[in-house]
Amino acid sequence: MPDSDLQPVRRALISVSDKTGLEDLGRALASARVEILSTGGTARALREAGIAVVEVSDHTGFPEIMDGRVKTLQPSIHGGILARRDDAGHLAAMKDHGIAPIDLVVINLYPFEATVASNADEETCVENIDIGGPALIRAAAKNHAFVAVLTDPTDYSAAIQEIETRGGSTGLALRKSLAAKAYARTAAYDSAIAAWFAKHQGVAFPERLTLGGQLRQTLRYGENPHQKAAFYSDGSDRPGVATAYQIQGKELSYNNLNDADAAFELVAEFDTPAVAIIKHANPCGVALGATLAEAYARALACDPVSAFGGIIAVNRPLDRATAEEIGKLFAEVVLAPAIDAEARAALAGKKNLRLLETGAMPDPASERMTLRSLAGGLLVQTRDSGRVAEADLRVVTKRAPTDREMADMLFAFRVAKHVKSNAIVYVKDGATVGVGAGQMSRVDSARIAAIKSKEAAEAAGETGSRTEGSAVASDAFFPFADGLLVTAAAGATAVIQPGGSVRDDEVIAAADEKGLAMVFTGMRHFRH
Repeated sequence: MPDSDLQPVRRALISVSDKTGLEDLGRALASARVEILSTGGTARALREAGIAVVEVSDHTGFPEIMDGRVKTLQPSIHGGILARRDDAGHLAAMKDHGIAPIDLVVINLYPFEATVASNADEETCVENIDIGGPALIRAAAKNHAFVAVLTDPTDYSAAIQEIETRGGSTGLALRKSLAAKAYARTAAYDSAIAAWFAKHQGVAFPERLTLGGQLRQTLRYGENPHQKAAFYSDGSDRPGVATAYQIQGKELSYNNLNDADAAFELVAEFDTPAVAIIKHANPCGVALGATLAEAYARALACDPVSAFGGIIAVNRPLDRATAEEIGKLFAEVVLAPAIDAEARAALAGKKNLRLLETGAMPDPASERMTLRSLAGGLLVQTRDSGRVAEADLRVVTKRAPTDREMADMLFAFRVAKHVKSNAIVYVKDGATVGVGAGQMSRVDSARIAAIKSKEAAEAAGETGSRTEGSAVASDAFFPFADGLLVTAAAGATAVIQPGGSVRDDEVIAAADEKGLAMVFTGMRHFRH
């Protein structure tokens, strides 16, 4: 290591795809009497700004070849970056071969991720795989004892300030920080390339799983105050919490983000106006309506007690009428694809309410990968994008469902996909009237959902049972008839479930005895 952590910056290599901040950086370096080496479009942009530049080909004495594929892959460049300034042998080699030191490397890579996201053809994607850039970045980061590396325009100002305040030099602390960021960038870049190759080869689970993420937010804490947490975006363009713009409200927490994602993915399932109210990653009310305001009122009615402090997601632009109704409830987060000016104004007074606009709705048919960590490893699977339509169902009872029952069953089964197992969902006229989630026994889920429905009805001053005449969905088969009998006792008249139990005949017989209509989906929706 050098005696001092300060290293003078006399020569810089700049080659950037993203020209953000380039002119300011170039002027600052020129003012500090730093010689600038550059290539192609970067050199042209600097010259147009009146900044003196030495072409890399002039510096190396070797022209760019192969349409620019080979321009910085030269000993004159890499030797100037990698040479240790405190090693006599390195210094002698530089002198013998006429290699000048390079003290600052400014590189951002060909936009491979953006090219893939634009659905470009294979050849275009391949041409946007940067080779020289990662090599230069890694070389400079390795030799951070002497060389500074900039890979992100947001770091330019810190580097400029360092050079200006430290007599034209950089300090070791800054160089180490930039080196760590540089290796993270090249790792994420290679990860994106590896994922693209795997996808194009039809490989769902490659031998080596590589992941890359961009820090979006360091969170105050995790699920609990004693846990540390952060939120990363994965670089995809899937609309949701990662693409959302926060219009107002307090800082989002770990639990806010988790619940908001659950709510938004649920309402994305429906083509008509839909509202979901989520608490602890489970829906406490989901409904369809002719308008969002109607859907919200019906979703809230399912379990207004649990809805207090919940997360609300809608699948249409949030309008003033709906916003005014939401404003009457204490909610943590409201999430919508768009929020009009009148809706914003209606909620502006609720300073603590986190209001998020995502820009679009996610595709519910997407089979993107989901991950869960285990001790020493990761579980990876495709997202549960499974859906059933009426044509997929098999009527197994003597009585076939009515059209209304069929519509409610399909709605209930789609909601059940987003409820923690064991899941039981009662639905009537396109709105949940009871949700049982996360119980160890399916019977208990059926019973709890019915009890909560009764309590909500009583609190609203209703005399009848909301589950009377409802359709009920089970995310997995009934292993015994007892769970189905609980739903029948609650007044359900139609049941949708996957089927597949060794006791299916017993369950079907119980349904026939109670006069229920029951259909099998052949698909389950466990959600652990």
